[in-house]
Amino acid sequence: MGGHMKAPDYWGIMGFPVSHSLTPQIFQIVGDYVGFKDVETIFIEARNLEEVIKKTSEIKGNFWLSVTSPLKHQLHKEFSLEYVQEVGGINQITNFEGEWKGINTDGLGFIEAVKYTGMEIKNSILKMKGGGSTARSIAHQWAKCGGKLVIDEGRREIGSGTWNNSITDNSNPDISINFDILPGIVNNDDFVAEKYTMISYNENYNNDDFAIIMLVAQHLEAWKILFDDEFGEKLPSIEQILSKL
Repeated sequence: MGGHMKAPDYWGIMGFPVSHSLTPQIFQIVGDYVGFKDVETIFIEARNLEEVIKKTSEIKGNFWLSVTSPLKHQLHKEFSLEYVQEVGGINQITNFEGEWKGINTDGLGFIEAVKYTGMEIKNSILKMKGGGSTARSIAHQWAKCGGKLVIDEGRREIGSGTWNNSITDNSNPDISINFDILPGIVNNDDFVAEKYTMISYNENYNNDDFAIIMLVAQHLEAWKILFDDEFGEKLPSIEQILSKL
């Protein structure tokens, strides 16, 4: 069920680094599509909670910010935001009339991106390496949709969660993702399934890159959650947004 948010005065991206981010452009594309006018785009570079509080306190008006590394977990812990207790991190934060709200759409976006590429989720096997809030968000939604998981130990553990009963020891995954590799690095070892996804991108992206599809999808999922259901029906499709990037 959607929320009841109105058009913000500002929208944009917060984290470090943010200069490469396509998110502000996606905000503008969707905003133009639904008729939001005069919303100012902002880029906020912040590495820690102290910088977040300082820089957001300087914003005079209501705002919606997409949150990237290294802030997802820090903000969740500080504000005890809803929707994310199982995941332990957020990727969207709003402040309207002084009230903070945070959500996480990483997993929802991953699911929609996989569907966009033509794969059915139910009973498909996703192999994951590493942890973090994005990994937990994806595991949570994948299990919720009836998918199976193979978990490889990485630098960070994914831990226990709603996905526990969906873990299998099947050695033939349908799709894999490695949260331990650096952005832009292709992993060629035996971890990789036939269908291998990357969720990070750089300036050399293509519109059909999975990372870009997921970025668009998770952004659309945020609109659906933050605004009412009737408004959600007016949103553009993933394909319509990709065509304008």
